[in-house]
Amino acid sequence: MRLLVHNIGTLAGIDTGGVSKRCGDEMSQLTAINDAWLLVEDGLVADFGTLSPPPEGGGRGEAALFPPPSGGGRGEADDQIIDAHGGAVLPCWCDSHTHLVWAGSREGEFVDKINGLSYAEIARRGGGILNSADRLHEATEQQLFDQAMRRVAEVVAKGTGAIEIKSGYGLNVADELKMLRVVARIADSTRLRVVSTFLGAHAVAREFAGRQADYVDHVINDMLPAVAAEGLADYVDVFCDTGFFTATETERILEAAARYGMRGKIHAQELSPDGGGVRAAVSHRALSVDHLESMTDADIDLLRGGDTIPTALPGTSFFLNMPFAPARKMIEAGLPLAIASDYNPGSTPSGDMKFVVSLACIKMRLTPAEAINAATINGAAAMGISDAYGSLAPGKVANFFITDPIPSLAFIPYAYTTPLIRHTYLAGLPAAL
Repeated sequence: MRLLVHNIGTLAGIDTGGVSKRCGDEMSQLTAINDAWLLVEDGLVADFGTLSPPPEGGGRGEAALFPPPSGGGRGEADDQIIDAHGGAVLPCWCDSHTHLVWAGSREGEFVDKINGLSYAEIARRGGGILNSADRLHEATEQQLFDQAMRRVAEVVAKGTGAIEIKSGYGLNVADELKMLRVVARIADSTRLRVVSTFLGAHAVAREFAGRQADYVDHVINDMLPAVAAEGLADYVDVFCDTGFFTATETERILEAAARYGMRGKIHAQELSPDGGGVRAAVSHRALSVDHLESMTDADIDLLRGGDTIPTALPGTSFFLNMPFAPARKMIEAGLPLAIASDYNPGSTPSGDMKFVVSLACIKMRLTPAEAINAATINGAAAMGISDAYGSLAPGKVANFFITDPIPSLAFIPYAYTTPLIRHTYLAGLPAAL
């Protein structure tokens, strides 16, 4: 099957050079053409180009590129032509950090925060992650799946085409497996590209209160083997921060995960600059290190020259009223910054990546091009899938969205609450779930 999208005002995020991520100054490079077309074949990007000015001799207009169906020839009965009506076409967002599977909601804690309690104080009172773990324990797998699929439909409609989903609200073998099975069902039930991450070390389970070392042993000796036996996770994450897991404990878990062929992705430096999570991530070649609201210049230096991708979560800073990660410093240091939503019930109950891009511009002072690259090609790199996602390049999966007509790409983050995205396509097909 072939699909031609024509009458595109601006086609952005295109690539012919095999770019796997953009670092430092390269993040300001967002390749785009105007008056464009995009050709998709069998779910993959086949070609793209511009019709203005017309080709010499008039030999490469739409009809020559893609003749209308005539009932004959290869696949013509299934071929489609889509008019973008002058809207922009961009690669789908690649959201590399979410906790999309959970039960219930936590608006009571939202009120607690308004009344002055910190994230750490709420956690010490038994709220936060442990609150979600209690609710998840009571929910069936089907209930979790049904709730999660409503969130999936929401984020896809807002332009997300690839997403990482972490566990971490189970905190015991049975419930962590339940979460990860739901993640696997989401991957099987949609064309959304889903990356699965085991986050058993998200908090210490209630039954291990006062016995954190024993809980770390439980993660290593019981949870990890069970997750690996069912092949339910691509990566392993640890919440390495003051009040949660130490750098030494994090390293033990990453070393154990490596024995099962699972690479690390670390929560670090969210609550304190002293957690040691960046150093642990770099020393164990974690694919990404995420949050970084409290990172230091020394942490930035540690990331230079490595292949761990720093990932900022501006929605978390916005919702928790906390500092934003030093994104400009990371870009100026030549790093490949990614941004993600952190969609979860406690600290970021939103998976709207367009809003995340706006926050990156408004609060972290990224340019629109830098923010879009951080949310597409670099987000894909932070999931290890940028060979197939994150840009529109021949041979890559045709995940893209079409906007209403806009005056420029900067209008996307500028109009920060306007629902500009008109259609999302996953693997070249409309994204109705």
